[in-house]
Amino acid sequence: MRFDSLQAWLDWQETLHASKIELGLGRVAEVYHRLHEAAPPFCAITVAGTNGKGSSAAMLAEILRAAGYCTGLYSSPHLFRYNERIRIDGEAATDESICDAFERVDQARGDVTLTYFEFGTLAALDLFMREGLDVAVLEVGMGGRLDAVNIVDPDVALITAIGVDHTDWLGSDRESIAREKGGIMRPGCPAVCSDPHVPRALEVLAASSGTELYQLGKEYGFSDAGREWSWWCEDLRYESLPHPALRGAHQLQNAAGVLMALKLVAGRLPVPRAAVRAGLLAVQLPGRFEVVSGEVTRVLDVAHNPDGARALAAALAGWSVAGKTRAVVGVLADKDISGLLAPMLAQVDAWYLADLNVARGASADDLAHALAALDVETLDTPVQCFPGPHSALRAAAADSDSGDRIVVFGSFHTVEACAGSEAGILPP
Repeated sequence: MRFDSLQAWLDWQETLHASKIELGLGRVAEVYHRLHEAAPPFCAITVAGTNGKGSSAAMLAEILRAAGYCTGLYSSPHLFRYNERIRIDGEAATDESICDAFERVDQARGDVTLTYFEFGTLAALDLFMREGLDVAVLEVGMGGRLDAVNIVDPDVALITAIGVDHTDWLGSDRESIAREKGGIMRPGCPAVCSDPHVPRALEVLAASSGTELYQLGKEYGFSDAGREWSWWCEDLRYESLPHPALRGAHQLQNAAGVLMALKLVAGRLPVPRAAVRAGLLAVQLPGRFEVVSGEVTRVLDVAHNPDGARALAAALAGWSVAGKTRAVVGVLADKDISGLLAPMLAQVDAWYLADLNVARGASADDLAHALAALDVETLDTPVQCFPGPHSALRAAAADSDSGDRIVVFGSFHTVEACAGSEAGILPP
């Protein structure tokens, strides 16, 4: 074996290809067919979107597991450990199994270079092929059309909320981005969109490719009754469903799309209503409006674009606290920083801005300048800058009183740093 530890494999993969991101299916498809001559025999549900794809993929996997199916889940990025990306029946793959899969991919690729994400996607598919899965839920990394996950033909494609993000690779507006996301659709296979405002480009692409597109508010829908909610499509209705364990009103939108996707594969994988209930109640996904209760409440959310921030702000607005809300924020420099911060202005009583000391990380000063341009001073909101998320969190905790809450958002990197540094900083 080339390396004897998972970290060594991952460090090497970061250097293998000339660029960290190179969208395209040619290289990854070639290596896959060297590994496995046949297409995957399991049912595949591919999930793309700007926001909500991770939550939707997690819900799909949990409901399918509750229905008794051997289920694989491939998602990215991870929050704490790489192993989180590859799950089989709810369990993260072991270091040993991932390293074995990496070795098989390495042997098969010959002189073909692969990106970090492509290498991991091939390893996940290799492990899924060997496990005898009934179904795999595959979350797209970026875009869809040219993403490595798209070498698998899905039985149903699920496209979640579409926003403006990754503009350097996907385009500068929702219509362009929708065309890239819609690339996961296949002729003759159904697709679901859980964005209530479906871009015209997605409808045109579906029509031109012979894909039947099920749209939220048209072919299916939902209604919220407070403690419970209901879902409907043309010939099926679920009443008195429990809210997903993932918090936030936007999760009902994601859950509705999930149920439509499951309905469309019911001929192959029937799911009883009891499994729907059990899966919704059991689903967990760190960093998605994750609430850690205590004398000072912590909210961890990986919102990193304007739509994600709007969803976070709405969730905070619907859940009042006795004290102040303090925001710990670190962001990547290529994000829409002003668009990310603006929706949160009305919810935040004090800002703790952090340098994000990773590739493409923005500085705290960058964030402060963006806030200044938004006239945050007129709101009489304190703004402080720190050399990293850990020190920003420590300062926010020191300033907090019982009944306050600290909201950490802006990036997976920010949430990872703060979630891993809570011990000894915040009271239980």
